[in-house]
Amino acid sequence: LLFSQMTRLIDLLEIYLTLNDYKYLRLDGTTKTDQRGTLLKQFNEPDSPYFMFLLSTRAGGLGLNLQTADTVIIFDSDWNPQMDQQAEDRAHRIGQKKEVRVFVLVSIGSVEEVILERAKQKMG
Repeated sequence: LLFSQMTRLIDLLEIYLTLNDYKYLRLDGTTKTDQRGTLLKQFNEPDSPYFMFLLSTRAGGLGLNLQTADTVIIFDSDWNPQMDQQAEDRAHRIGQKKEVRVFVLVSIGSVEEVILERAKQKMG
């Protein structure tokens, strides 16, 4: 699972995945409600051919069960740490059989690093 706040970034990742013949799914704010269930089913199927599920943090962070994923990548953190936690929780579901690895991408020495450290302290 790869979460990003910016749909333009997701567009760029789609180009990369397509050029390298990786199968992927995408869910963002433009995804129709009736399509969401189909996407989840396709990703969670046994032996699913999909390498990656690209999700916008706000659209894909709540209420989705993606327990077949074992890796969560937060490409760009939300300033609200609860949103990142919700995104991580998409893979931590009943039925998860693997250890879930979470990667949060942060530029060293950036303002983002300071803000995320403060957010982490607030979360306890």
